[in-house]
Amino acid sequence: MARSFPSLIHLRSRLALATVVVLLAVAACGSSSSTSVPSVGPSLVAPTPAGSRPSSPAVLTFVSPTPNEVVTGTTLHVVLTLQGATIVPATTTNISPTTGHVHLYVDNALVSMNYQLTQDLPVHPGTYVMYAEFVAADHAPFDPRVKTPEIIFTVH
Repeated sequence: MARSFPSLIHLRSRLALATVVVLLAVAACGSSSSTSVPSVGPSLVAPTPAGSRPSSPAVLTFVSPTPNEVVTGTTLHVVLTLQGATIVPATTTNISPTTGHVHLYVDNALVSMNYQLTQDLPVHPGTYVMYAEFVAADHAPFDPRVKTPEIIFTVH
């Protein structure tokens, strides 16, 4: 039933490389003095215990695609709405419940970390499950998580 996107392997490789580069840069910035360098967001290092993350008033919903939509062509136009929060392009460990960005998942695989509410994704024929999550500026989820319901769409 589920098929992978043609560019997912390339995207995942780039994401993994970027994560390693960030972690190495933070490690290289360490010193023996008493001052410390802000750490990389918990989602890049390790999961955080339940309840240790802030909650957010945000509500994230899909406008497009709609549940059970049949899409033709090679591009899926994704449109989301966000209420109660703002998208910010900067990554920081100084998080706020009302600022962050969107992670987009297809078939439970992260396909995009987006700093806007619209995006075009390359697709090929198949049936997919997609959801989006509004995450804090450090890339880690809020508690409770701010996610859209999963939607199923088919590409012909």
